[in-house]
Amino acid sequence: MSKAHIWLRAETKPDEERTALSPANATALVEAGFKVTVEKSTQSIFDIEQYQQTGVEIAPAGSWIDAPRDAIILGLKELPEDDFPLIHQHIYFAHAYKEQAGWQALLSRFTRGGGELFDLEYLVDENKRRVAAFGYWAGFAGAALAVQAWANQQQGITPPLGELSSYKNKQQLQNALQQALDALPNQPKLMVIGAKGRSGTGAADLAKSLSLEVIEWDMAETQKGGPFIEINDADIFVNCVLINRDLPPFITKEMLALAERKLSVIVDVSCDPYGSYNPLPIYNECTTFKLPCLSIATDNTLDLIAIDHLPSLLPKESSEDYGQQLITHLLTLDDQSGGVWPGALALFKQKSQGL
Repeated sequence: MSKAHIWLRAETKPDEERTALSPANATALVEAGFKVTVEKSTQSIFDIEQYQQTGVEIAPAGSWIDAPRDAIILGLKELPEDDFPLIHQHIYFAHAYKEQAGWQALLSRFTRGGGELFDLEYLVDENKRRVAAFGYWAGFAGAALAVQAWANQQQGITPPLGELSSYKNKQQLQNALQQALDALPNQPKLMVIGAKGRSGTGAADLAKSLSLEVIEWDMAETQKGGPFIEINDADIFVNCVLINRDLPPFITKEMLALAERKLSVIVDVSCDPYGSYNPLPIYNECTTFKLPCLSIATDNTLDLIAIDHLPSLLPKESSEDYGQQLITHLLTLDDQSGGVWPGALALFKQKSQGL
């Protein structure tokens, strides 16, 4: 008798080449007795042929809408905008529990259809820590873009980053950065706040892979409270701290206006400009792959990068890493009374109550 039916839908968010299920992890599910369906995708970093070799069923993109009712629909990013009722169980990052734009309309689709949501952001262990996260590669990619922007600034290139596209793998990215740095007489100094976390570790590792100086701050160094004037002494500042309470800001416009500022690139990996807890209250909108940089100052150059899907720059490594973290829990989907599933379901029911 086969186990649960997991249906990997094709991503539709522009520039999103990542996936929640790599071919290797599809193999693990099939070998464990799960039925697995994978939709064809023009965006995925993995070719459909790689999935075909694993023994999964192949379906057209978007056909999850007509999947059997007991199929569990797996994805990463938002569903295509629509208003039809959702009848399935879904696993993905819904971005609906913090009352983001459109959250009520989305959750009401589940309540109208009888479907349920397991939000990937809220699959947590007993310590309330996410069991699977893209943090490392967000930090790695964010620091990489900052280094590229800094190198382009030195060459007088404006804007310092043009429209972005993904890299085949991290080695291709590192080679491009090293080539840009080799053409310059000086090298940048980076400062990472939140350096002991997942994304901070990734950012610091990128700097070290290029033999760049990196100052690593975490809770001990930030305990005194901001703003931190020391940030002005770095060429690049990488913020990797996710704050969930009111704190003094890390940087202020007044601090950045000082003539002696050396800082010329900021990358906000945490990227939460819309909330009241934003530790970088110098901007209020995310940037994109199409327009990666926001100019904060022109007289003494300062550019900011705040892309909310940085791991998409390295879709292969980030998908493989994330999938390896998630597969342990997907393999338990037959028994949703244990593990990460009850808590995620209870949160969905709480947030959708009354809709």
